[in-house]
Amino acid sequence: MHYFKHIGILLALLIAFSCEERTDQSKSIFVSSPNGNLTVLFELDETDSPSYKVIFGGNTVIDNSSLGFSFEDKEALKDEFKILNSSITSFNENWEMPWGEQLIVENNYNQLKLELQEKSELGRSMNLVFKVYDDGIGFRYEFPEQDNFNEALITEEHTQFNLTEDYKTFWIPGDWDIYEHLYSTTKLSEIDALTYANHPSLAQTYIPENAVNTPVTMVGKDGLHLSIHEAALVDYSGMTLKVDRRNLSFESVLVGSENTTYKVKRSLPFNTPWRTIQIANDAPSLIESNLIVNLNEPNKLGDISWFEPMKYTGVWWEMHLGKSTWDYGMTQSMDTWKDTGNAHGKHGATTANVKRFIDFSAKNNIKGVLVEGWNTGWERWIGFEDREGVFDFITPYPDYDMEEVVSYARSKGVSIIMHHETSSATETYTKQQDTAFALMKHYGMHAVKTGYVGKILPKGEYHHGQYMVNHYNKTVEKAAKYEVAINAHEPIKATGLRRTYPNTISREGLRGQEFNAWSADGGNPPEHLSIVAFTRMLAGPIDFTPGIFDIKFDAYKKENQVNTTLAHQLALYVVIYSPVQMAADLVENYEANPDPLKFIKEVGVDWEETKVLNGEVGDYVTIARKERQTGNWFLGCITDENERSLAIDFDFLDPESSYSVTLYRDGSNAHWNDNPTDIEIEAMTLTKGASLTLQLEAGGGAAMSIIKQN
Repeated sequence: MHYFKHIGILLALLIAFSCEERTDQSKSIFVSSPNGNLTVLFELDETDSPSYKVIFGGNTVIDNSSLGFSFEDKEALKDEFKILNSSITSFNENWEMPWGEQLIVENNYNQLKLELQEKSELGRSMNLVFKVYDDGIGFRYEFPEQDNFNEALITEEHTQFNLTEDYKTFWIPGDWDIYEHLYSTTKLSEIDALTYANHPSLAQTYIPENAVNTPVTMVGKDGLHLSIHEAALVDYSGMTLKVDRRNLSFESVLVGSENTTYKVKRSLPFNTPWRTIQIANDAPSLIESNLIVNLNEPNKLGDISWFEPMKYTGVWWEMHLGKSTWDYGMTQSMDTWKDTGNAHGKHGATTANVKRFIDFSAKNNIKGVLVEGWNTGWERWIGFEDREGVFDFITPYPDYDMEEVVSYARSKGVSIIMHHETSSATETYTKQQDTAFALMKHYGMHAVKTGYVGKILPKGEYHHGQYMVNHYNKTVEKAAKYEVAINAHEPIKATGLRRTYPNTISREGLRGQEFNAWSADGGNPPEHLSIVAFTRMLAGPIDFTPGIFDIKFDAYKKENQVNTTLAHQLALYVVIYSPVQMAADLVENYEANPDPLKFIKEVGVDWEETKVLNGEVGDYVTIARKERQTGNWFLGCITDENERSLAIDFDFLDPESSYSVTLYRDGSNAHWNDNPTDIEIEAMTLTKGASLTLQLEAGGGAAMSIIKQN
């Protein structure tokens, strides 16, 4: 595979030398995609304000949209520009994903770079760079080093996206603290994010205006699909999009801080994140797009073979059900933890309980066990202003023997996944990271799930502002030094940095499975993941924690349930991508259902190819993925609350092979609420060119193991 990489780099260098450079005074310059179907037009208007337009298939998709900045201590940068220079170059390479949805990624684009300067006495310089791909565009601002402009205190970035249609839009509110909202489906002109402000079930929300978070996906009346997001978010604030309902427009609104009057502070030179627009004629093409990862810098870590994509179980779901707890029942003095002998007896992270998960995992081709609630601090971890110093990331509770657990896991061929819940006390976590990651390295632990529940400390910061963007990214860089991979919960959004730092393995950043266990609003509706696949998943891997077999969990919480069928839960191992996939249910629920468990035992986690066979945003999706090394394929198909039949063609199979297939599908009486565990399992043989019709019941799905025969 290194052959492809080296040829791609050589080709890229050759093409880059054949560039077109312009020094004329034209105020209008365009650049098109490699296939010519997508064009970006840049121009300076009558006030010499910069704007851009996007044309796809001969139709204007983004009309003239302005670009610029406001600053705390300087005049705005928005008009009276002149073009000093412009150049158009081409680039084409193939690069390898160390893990991911596919092995080889093509990175092919045409680039327009514009060097602008103010006509005023200040004479500040700003560059604009547009990269135009066949599947969308990315553009960013670049501030070069200059004598009269040393530091930017940005109060707002004014990047517009003026749309030409009242699109059907799938959106969550522009919350500065969380992404854990259900998606709404409305026309663009009907978006009202402020109705979700002060949400009673989401304690740490902050929604200051009618804006949406990204990725925001839109579908046009003629089938055009758009998704707006950002890539390579580094040392900057996350971008939300303010809605102009009358003019069918979005404009960037950066996440701020209560501690500063500006939203971003940067010393020159610097670049902003890429503003991205994925464009496609159908929904499946959005998922197959590599625009976001391609706009990030190449791997800076080199070999990360110490990280192994894996399935995992763990001490997690049982706490959400109320079977056990994170805390041990200790009491806290101001400076020490001590066992008072008053432990309540429901602590989940005990040596014996974790060994039970290790035994189960070892028997079922599951290579990891997550342990939450192992360390001291859980009695006072949330809801208190004095959370700094509460958590200790090296000291276990008295009933958890880390040495014994790790040794036992190693003897079974299973890895322990560390858990660091910070309670958003960022200074405490930052101070302990070297010690905590060194402990992990000592025990041979290569993955950690981090958490940031609660309001950010220092007080006044938000999860999605520049302070936390830097905290998340610095944590990833620090972890890499200890050969530790990060699976972040309550995170900043994914923006493709997994290419640059491939120890960024997964993250939450959406309304997850746990809402089904304790949410008062009925949990996630059947359509939830049929939307997520075309919205949040476009940003990057998702740690959704699928695989709940006991759909109703009446023994623990009769008022709650998962709103899908069992077959739908199996399909998620293929549909919702992550290099770490949890078998989230209780051990006893899997042991009681050995037949569907076989799919979790077989399904892969690291892919050579991905094919999105069909799909409509919010309705259904079918994805097939080819496992690296084995040549086996796995297929997942899910639907919303509507039953439907979907025809599947197996043209993607190897023509020289036959495949032994196990199909897990909804039973004829299956229904997400009335009969969710009705499942039928069927064996068959398939070859390339075969076809099959899958009947999905309401809230249902289908999963297939397609095992290559020698």
